[in-house]
Amino acid sequence: MKQIIKTEKIPVKLWLDDIEAGALEQAGNLANLPFVFKHVAVMPDAHLGYGMPIGGVMASEEMVVPNAVGVDIGCGMCAVQTSLTSLSTDKLRSVLGLIRNRVPLGFKHHKKKQKEALMPSTGGVPLEDLPIVAREYHNALTQLGTLGGGNHFIEIQKGNDGHIWLMIHSGSRNLGFKVAGYYNRLAADLNLKWGSKVPSKWQLAFLPISSEFGRSYLREMNYCVEFAYANRKLMMERVKDALMAVVQPVFFEPIINIAHNYAALEVHYHKKVMVHRKGATRAREGEIGIIPGSQGTPSYIVRGRGNSESFESCSHGAGRKMGRKQAQRQLDLEQEKKRLDDQGIIHAIRHKGDLDEAAGAYKNIDEVIDNQLDLVEVLVELHPLAVIKG
Repeated sequence: MKQIIKTEKIPVKLWLDDIEAGALEQAGNLANLPFVFKHVAVMPDAHLGYGMPIGGVMASEEMVVPNAVGVDIGCGMCAVQTSLTSLSTDKLRSVLGLIRNRVPLGFKHHKKKQKEALMPSTGGVPLEDLPIVAREYHNALTQLGTLGGGNHFIEIQKGNDGHIWLMIHSGSRNLGFKVAGYYNRLAADLNLKWGSKVPSKWQLAFLPISSEFGRSYLREMNYCVEFAYANRKLMMERVKDALMAVVQPVFFEPIINIAHNYAALEVHYHKKVMVHRKGATRAREGEIGIIPGSQGTPSYIVRGRGNSESFESCSHGAGRKMGRKQAQRQLDLEQEKKRLDDQGIIHAIRHKGDLDEAAGAYKNIDEVIDNQLDLVEVLVELHPLAVIKG
């Protein structure tokens, strides 16, 4: 931990030395919520979000805050170690071509619905008790196994363990977006009706978890978390198929999967509380996690240390240091391309519009990792060989 701010109702604990003013203000707002528990934790990749900073961890008593989960519910990472120890540039390019044919990127969906058996189980909950999921269900069948845009990616990497790895970052697509939007608007309307003392401008409208509305949100949120995992898992199977079509034989270790946008009931400091992780990864003692870098920088397989002060959490990535438009205005296209070309990385930087996802738009991943060595232990360092962006 780098610093503790004690000027609010409860402390704000930060795992970084410098934080942008807007994100710090949002952390202060969290620390002044009437139902917030113990302290607020801010991870080393933190930056401005909607309502709550990306890279924030907040525990609450009896309440859930949809905007403290975010619009891409269940967004997260998966990674697989392969038996391969090398992959030539020609074979890498062939694999990338097959992946692009099998995994829709950006706003694209499948033309045909995917098999319903690939969708998550409702866990015995009737579909009518998941009203937004039920409404979007058939659309979601065409979104299953699709990457999405923004900072989502598919990457082929070489680990310092000597192995080739596959990694995917993606979320719950339009399904999670619709669920998040519906319940955030509902919470805002109800808070107004109840005369809530939480200012609406904070964008932190809440729902009691014991209420019909709170229970409904949590059911739909949990389904979206499972859908995001099903989405990543299907993409990973198709990436593995693409690799096997080019290289034989190849074997795969079990998938590592983590989510970094969700809320869950957990016990901390001997009390059951609702832990909100928005752009943060759970890091219980011994738990294996993934912290990706930016395009062109290393990613890490880590093991959690179970640090109670972070509510057993760590960062979800490098974290932005520039907004998307700012990066497109300020970064030099040729310099960013050269940074990747010099490393021999097959990358996705082609035009000025791609600079929002250039390495220069992100914080230094080595500093981010160094700032949280009390939260995680690094197991494997992964260097990118080829990147597909949404």
